[in-house]
Amino acid sequence: MKRAIPVVVLSIAGLVPVWLYQPSAQSSTVQTTTPAPSTSSSSSSGTSGANVVTSSTINTEKGPVQLQVTFVGTKITAVKMLQQPNHPQTTAAVPKLIAETLEAQSADIDTVSGATITSEAYKKSLQATIDDNAKTASASPSASSEAASRTVDGSALSTEKGPVQVQVTFAGTKITAVKMLQQPNHPQTTAAVPVLVAETLEAQSADIDTVSGATITSEAYKTSLQAAIDARG
Repeated sequence: MKRAIPVVVLSIAGLVPVWLYQPSAQSSTVQTTTPAPSTSSSSSSGTSGANVVTSSTINTEKGPVQLQVTFVGTKITAVKMLQQPNHPQTTAAVPKLIAETLEAQSADIDTVSGATITSEAYKKSLQATIDDNAKTASASPSASSEAASRTVDGSALSTEKGPVQVQVTFAGTKITAVKMLQQPNHPQTTAAVPVLVAETLEAQSADIDTVSGATITSEAYKTSLQAAIDARG
């Protein structure tokens, strides 16, 4: 009997951990929230001259929407979602919205079924970046000077002294430079040309005086100059 006691004691001791263990009535799950996936698509691998525009955040009942759009000139080359609702329907809709944007090159795209709220916020955000890019392009000094500057060759005229032709550079409607492409090889012409050019830049027209001693060259100069002004439009 004395030998049996330790066995019983040990058996009871072995069961104690089992009795003390009770399964939890509720299981707790730790959920890790990951940022909304960034989805981007590019139709051009080059980034030279690119303008990257980030839209303001639009808060929707599904979650925030924010875009980053890359432009080369006015062309949309890439769209990246910086913020988007963490929802399966949004995840499925975003690649479609981006593909349509790159094809349409505008915010005039279809709403994705099942993701109407995200689609509308996407289109509004996209339009904001397009407007922003247009303002930046128009305000760019290099872009406006390149668009405004134009060089026009006047007509070539044959005179008894020799050929006369001018080349005129315009900035908008303003004459900024005059270059002689052809002129008589004569001392009086050589002396007259700087005077004619100076008068042109001051008058901003072909209504200038004839230089004494170089009447034939002066008249041909004015005719060629007027042809360049007319060709400028």
